[in-house]
Amino acid sequence: MQNLAKGVGDLKKVLSNVKTRGILGEVQLGAILEEILSPEQYDKNVATKKGSKNVVEYAVKLPGENGELIYLPIDSKFPGDTYGYLKDAYERGNSEEIQKNVKMLIDTIKKEAKDIRDKYIDVPNTTEFAIMFLPFEGLYSEVVNRGLIEILQREYQVNIAGPSTMAALLNSLQMGFRTFAIQKRSSEVWNILGAVKTEFDKFADVLSRTLDRLNQASGDLDKLVGVRTRQIQRKLKDVTRLDEFQSQNILELAETVDSKE
Repeated sequence: MQNLAKGVGDLKKVLSNVKTRGILGEVQLGAILEEILSPEQYDKNVATKKGSKNVVEYAVKLPGENGELIYLPIDSKFPGDTYGYLKDAYERGNSEEIQKNVKMLIDTIKKEAKDIRDKYIDVPNTTEFAIMFLPFEGLYSEVVNRGLIEILQREYQVNIAGPSTMAALLNSLQMGFRTFAIQKRSSEVWNILGAVKTEFDKFADVLSRTLDRLNQASGDLDKLVGVRTRQIQRKLKDVTRLDEFQSQNILELAETVDSKE
């Protein structure tokens, strides 16, 4: 129990540090992106707003018009102190303290959303909205239960996502990537099929002409074998047929005379 208490205390110290909390949220977001998307589909620490030095933690590359890419900014936020105070108030059951900390959490989330909008959204270089990643499901649920989703979308063009919803969102984007790739490649396939059809039409013409020539040659051969052969046989019918030995001697003699001449 002492070791467990010490471990919990160490974890509390880590989470009490603002910078450390931010790093934890960024690492978790990066792990989700790396698990679902390929490295070519997103950038890290990129200035999505032209002329700005503010860099967003992650930006997903989305296909835009004319083959250009636009960024979807995703930034992790972890108001750990505010959320921690609210959890403590829940445990004590003090309604006045709960309402105070709820208001504080809402104000903090709105401030972070405004910060994301002002620093990272830059249409048409980016999408018209950005994503705020909340690294803990409990924090995400609290924000959702307070009705902040519609407010952040309407007033700051920012959507929120927890670990599970972030994964679902990225999977949807991945399907969009695949659909876009299929559409892009389908035009190439269609062009190839068109070229093949053109060449096949040419091949069919050549094959048809070749077939005509073959038919003509077959007809000439039939005439030669059939009609001409029968005519020759009729002319030779009165000639006495020699036996094979005599005909061979005569033909050999004829070849000898021709060679001497």
